Amino acid sequence: MARILVLVDGEHYPPVVRAAISRRFGVVGAALLGGTEKLRERPDYGVPHVTGSDAVTAVGAALDRFAPDEVHDLADEPVLDSRQRMRVAAYVLARGVPYIGPDFRFDPPARPRLARRASVAVIGTGKRTGKTAVTAQLARNLAAGGEPPVIVTMGRGGPPEPEVIDPATADLSPRRLLELAESGRHAASDHFEDAVTAGVLTIGTRRCGGGMAGAPADDTFAAGVALADSMADHELLFEGSGTAIPPAHADATVCVVAAGSDPELVGGYLGLYRVLLSDLIVVTMVEQPLADSAVALEALVHELAVGEQAKARRPVVHTVFRPVPLEPVSGRRIFFATTASEPAVDNLAGYLEQEHGAEVVGYSHQLGNRQALTADLERMGEAEVLVVELKAAAIDLATRAALDRGMEVVFCRNDVVTVGGDGDFDELARTTVQVARDRHES
Repeated sequence: MARILVLVDGEHYPPVVRAAISRRFGVVGAALLGGTEKLRERPDYGVPHVTGSDAVTAVGAALDRFAPDEVHDLADEPVLDSRQRMRVAAYVLARGVPYIGPDFRFDPPARPRLARRASVAVIGTGKRTGKTAVTAQLARNLAAGGEPPVIVTMGRGGPPEPEVIDPATADLSPRRLLELAESGRHAASDHFEDAVTAGVLTIGTRRCGGGMAGAPADDTFAAGVALADSMADHELLFEGSGTAIPPAHADATVCVVAAGSDPELVGGYLGLYRVLLSDLIVVTMVEQPLADSAVALEALVHELAVGEQAKARRPVVHTVFRPVPLEPVSGRRIFFATTASEPAVDNLAGYLEQEHGAEVVGYSHQLGNRQALTADLERMGEAEVLVVELKAAAIDLATRAALDRGMEVVFCRNDVVTVGGDGDFDELARTTVQVARDRHES
C-alpha cells in the first residue's frame, strides 16, 4: 500500500478534512500549510501533522518526516494559490514523489539507472544558457587529468540512431561538416560541437518535445547511454537540451542558468525543479550590466532550499564565456559569428583582439536567426577568416558563405571564466564529479 502524505489548510473545518482523510487508504501524515489563525485549537486530523513558517517549508518538513510514496493535495486558495502550488510541485517532484490534486497530477519524469559508470548531467533552465560550453570544459578538464569522459547529447536535430563521433579519427573540418549539411544533416548539432570543442568521444541522440518537468516526448537517449557505457573507461557526461532533462539517472547534476533569466522562471513553476535536482548552479553570461542579476539569482537559489535540502548549501558560481579560436588567428582580419547577446559581443570581440591578436573587422550575434545572419554576412567586407561558434546556422549558412568568398573558417569554443560566486568553476566542477563518483560507488 502506498504511503500517502496529505496537504491541508486551516481554512477548512477540521472535521471536514478528517472525513476526507478517512476515505483515503494509506495516509501516514499531513502537512498543515497555513490558515492556522482560523483554528480555535490544535486540529485533530486522525493522523500526525506538521507545520512550517510557510506552505513550502511545511511540505519539506512533512516529506522529511513521513517519506511518502504519494502526496495528495486537499488544500485550496487562499493558503495555496497557483504560484505556491507550482513551488510545492517542484519540491515534491524533486524528491521523486508524485503530486496529485483533485483535477491534476504531476509525476516525476522517468530517469532510470542506465549507466554502469558514474555520470554527471548538465541541464539548463532554458535554451542558449551555455550547457554545451559548460559540458565541454568539464570534459576537457577530466581529459587533461587522464580520465577522458564520454559525452552523450540529445538534440532537436540529432541523428536518427545514436551516432559516435571520435574527434581523433573523424573529419570535423568546416568543409566536411558543410558536406554533411548539404546532405540534409544538422551538422551543428550538439554532438558535433562537443566533439570539436571538447576533443573527447561524443555520442549524439535526438529528442522531440519537452514537458514541464523536462521529460522529452520522444527520444533515443537510452540507446545512446548503452553505447557510451560500452565504450567508456571513465565518467559519462549527459548533456540536456533546452529545458529538457536527459531521461536517465545521473549521479550528480549541474544546472546552467543565464544571468538574464527571468527569476520567476528559475525559482518558480518547474524551473525550480531543475534547480532542486542540482548539485552545482552555474550562472553564465554575467557581463555588465547583469552582475546584479547574478547576485540576485544566487540569493534566490540559496533561499529555495527547505527541509533536508537546507542542510547542504548548493554552490553557485558566476561566469562569463570567452571565445577561443581552435586555430591561430593572430594578425588576421576576422569576422566573428556568435549566439551571444548583443550587449556581450563587444566584450567578446575585444577579447579576440587582446588575447588572440586578431583584428575584428565585423561580427554578428545572429547565428540563431537565419534572416538576420544572412544580412550580417553580406557585411564581412575585408575579413580573411570567419571565426564561428559551432551552433545553429554556423555550417549551412555562415560556413557556406565564407567558403564561397574564399575565406578560411575557424571554429571557436567558449571557455568558462569565473567572475564571482561560491568558488572557481573548474574546482567546483571537479568536486561535483567526485560527488558523482562517491554516490555511484555507495
